[in-house]
Amino acid sequence: MQAIDYLKELIPFPTVSSESNSDITDRLAEWLVRLGFDTERIDYCDESGVRKSCIQSRKGPPSGCGLAYFCHTDVVPVNSWSFPKSGPWTPLVADGRIYGRGSCDMKGSLCCMLAAAEALQSAVLKTPLYFIATADEEIGMPGAKKVVERSAIYREIVASQTRSIIGEPTRLEIVHAHKGGRAIRATSIGRAAHSSTGLGLNANIALIPFLNEIGKIYREMESSPEWRDDRFSPPTPSLNIVIRDTNTGLNITSAKSECVVYFRPMPGQNADGMVEHIKALAESHGLQFELLFAGTPLYTDPETPFIRELLELTSLPSSRTVAYGTDGAIFTELRNIAVFGPGDIAQAHTDDEWIGLEQLEKGNALYQKAINRWCC
Repeated sequence: MQAIDYLKELIPFPTVSSESNSDITDRLAEWLVRLGFDTERIDYCDESGVRKSCIQSRKGPPSGCGLAYFCHTDVVPVNSWSFPKSGPWTPLVADGRIYGRGSCDMKGSLCCMLAAAEALQSAVLKTPLYFIATADEEIGMPGAKKVVERSAIYREIVASQTRSIIGEPTRLEIVHAHKGGRAIRATSIGRAAHSSTGLGLNANIALIPFLNEIGKIYREMESSPEWRDDRFSPPTPSLNIVIRDTNTGLNITSAKSECVVYFRPMPGQNADGMVEHIKALAESHGLQFELLFAGTPLYTDPETPFIRELLELTSLPSSRTVAYGTDGAIFTELRNIAVFGPGDIAQAHTDDEWIGLEQLEKGNALYQKAINRWCC
């Protein structure tokens, strides 16, 4: 099968992060076994009790540096879909593209690696080829955390410091670094009542001074050299604020209001110190505090042999950084790691998501070259 054939089969799986991905994992397991991989599976239930699955696999000997490919099978929700010729779960090829949710982020990439492994199915591997597919990358990366905690195959990768590729969309450019992430939630609890009675307690009142402090932090992060790294674009942590209020009427005092703060730290920045500062601010204003997510920036020195070899493989002059994050934020034990995959991040999460057929063909060819170089 070609990459596009695999992709046509995977797009119809509606693997939104809130739903189970077990069916698509079953299909991947079937294909990987057929291609000669030994597989290991991790099943777990998320916080809502939904069954999730990660699959780890190896082809070739269990030792040696080799090559590891990482991907995820979940996709973002479809709140709207603007492509008129087909729906989000119906793959359609048109104008040199294939449309469908997950086509770019990142089922297209994993299909390129499957097709590459199939093209070299008869090759004798001298070092291992690994294929790891996680769940829930789009909602805090708990699948990757399960792999780190429970996978024997992942331990092999760490022990050998295997060359590792995160196949997220980079237009097949080499990304040696991306930002991390910290997400916190501060919640104010009030008491609902008719606003005319004076008996209520509006939760938003306690939130106001806290928001003022978060505004100061935002301005600090945008202006202070401590929070600036010109290797990235944008060069600041891009602190974002989301405010949610459960109120349903203008004449009701709000019983609950929350502020979610998300910022993207870069290598060497004191993200944990900032989280502790925000926690102290929340508690001083009588708010409940919760750390929702913590991800480490990915950074591999662009002068390392692995990055230089990837550049040679792709005939590119230099590697670059990106502002978005990947499961690499969790795979922090890996020293030879880069982000390298087909598709453009600008097409990810859109309401007409697509990937170019040329990117699929080129991704398949480059992944074949990588397997040949490091495993055969």
